[in-house]
This record gives sequence, C-alpha cells and structure tokens, in this order.
Amino acid sequence: MTRLKADARHSVRFTLNGRPAEGEAEPRMLLSDFLRHQLGATGTHVGCEHGVCGACTIVVDGMLTRSCLTLAAQADGCDLKTVEGLAPSADRLGVLQQAFRRNHALQCGFCTAGILMSLDHYLAKNSAPTEAETRDLLSGHICRCTGYTPIIQAALEAAAKLASSKKETSDA
Repeated sequence: MTRLKADARHSVRFTLNGRPAEGEAEPRMLLSDFLRHQLGATGTHVGCEHGVCGACTIVVDGMLTRSCLTLAAQADGCDLKTVEGLAPSADRLGVLQQAFRRNHALQCGFCTAGILMSLDHYLAKNSAPTEAETRDLLSGHICRCTGYTPIIQAALEAAAKLASSKKETSDA
C-alpha cells in the first residue's frame, strides 16, 4: 500500500458540469474546499462541515454527495455536477431555478445550492412527487430563512412543468 505524505499535493482530475477540471489538492483537502478555492466553483456552500445542513450537496457519479464529507482525491476520475451546471446557459435559468425565483424560494441563498441539487436529482427520477415526498427529501437540508413552504411550492411547480414538457416531447 502506498502511503501519501500529509503535506504532498496530488493532481485531481474530473469532469465538472460537463467539462474537464483539474487542480492540486493535499490529501486531506475536502471536495467542497477544492471546488471553491481551487476551481472557483463558489456556488457550492459550506455550512456545518458535518454533512448535516446540506448546503454543500452536489452530484458525484449520479449520486447525491455531501462535498464537505468527501475528500477531493476521492473525486479523481468522477463526473461531478454542481449548482453552476443546472442552468442551460449563462443567460438562462433552468426550470427548477425559475420556479425558485417565481415562488420566492430563497432568502439569503446560502442553503439554496444544495437544495437545488437535491431537488434536481430527485425530479429527474420522480416526475410527480407529492408534497409529503418533497418534504421528506428536504428534511436533509437546513434552511433558516424561508420556512420551506415556498421551496416546496417551487419544487412541485417545477415537477409539473418538467412532466408537462416530457409529455409534449413524447407526444410529438
């Protein structure tokens, strides 16, 4: 087994929002810090640093991941999606992001990135979530500003819009 020196820096390469990304990280550097400080992907926020608040949630190889509990080196060779990858273009918000805007589902915005990532991942698999299912999903996130009601409204609105656009596509 190869032992890594604690102060050595190692190359980390992965796909970030569909594009190659790379940088150097110390063995104990957290993925959240690597994304923010090495790559400038500052949409991923760090709240509790214990994996409880959900602010740092991203998708790694198709799985929701708390980036504050993941080492940067563990992401080497993986496919990562962060909140920066949700919008279809730099000048256009995605369906879920638009619903958040319309429903005033963010206040300070600190928790929003993680919530958006969890909801985007969930809605890709479940096109007709119930309010109870949405509440259950959101139980893994701490938001101190909105009271969750606007977030749930936005999620259900986005789900309906996404389901409608899928139906239109399949009918065509």
